[in-house]
Amino acid sequence: MVKGIVIGFSIAAPVGPIGVLVIRRTLAQGRVYGLLSGLGAASADAVYGLVAGFGISIIMNFLLGLQFWLQLAGGLFLCYLGARTFTSIASDKPANAQGRHLMGAYSSVLLLTLTNPITILSFIGIFSGLGLTQTSSYSALTLVVGVFIGSALWWLILSSVVGLFNRHLHERSLTWINRLSGLIIFSFGVYALVNL
Repeated sequence: MVKGIVIGFSIAAPVGPIGVLVIRRTLAQGRVYGLLSGLGAASADAVYGLVAGFGISIIMNFLLGLQFWLQLAGGLFLCYLGARTFTSIASDKPANAQGRHLMGAYSSVLLLTLTNPITILSFIGIFSGLGLTQTSSYSALTLVVGVFIGSALWWLILSSVVGLFNRHLHERSLTWINRLSGLIIFSFGVYALVNL
């Protein structure tokens, strides 16, 4: 399980479009939104870890066969999200944590992370490098649980640390954060589309 936690943490930690999105949501909407967005990414990591851990080649081949379409959908969604973030109206009051909106924060990041099947190659590479591909079902399951815990731990730390700053930010600062976050997320989307 410890190996899984380390793997999950290390795969989640590099700040890419998901990290920028979680930071922005934490600043604009509060820690709960940021954490649930991060847990969406952690769940997707667990799904890909499950596929890699159990060596489910049919699913791996299916996802890799759809790589173009998934990357296209992910790139377009990132562009949409970037444009929406850029034009969103900033508020220095955190949003109310409502169930429907919280579920949207979770599911949007889950789906966005799942549109990147290259993540599964990261897991396969790490699992193979550590000799974890020929393990028992129980070992593979505990590894996947560890991956989820490690990834969730990263998102908890990130949203907690970033959340410390949101009470010190005012509407004008948040507007600039929205603009910068929107441009970064949009740029990741354009990069994904250019590299199809």
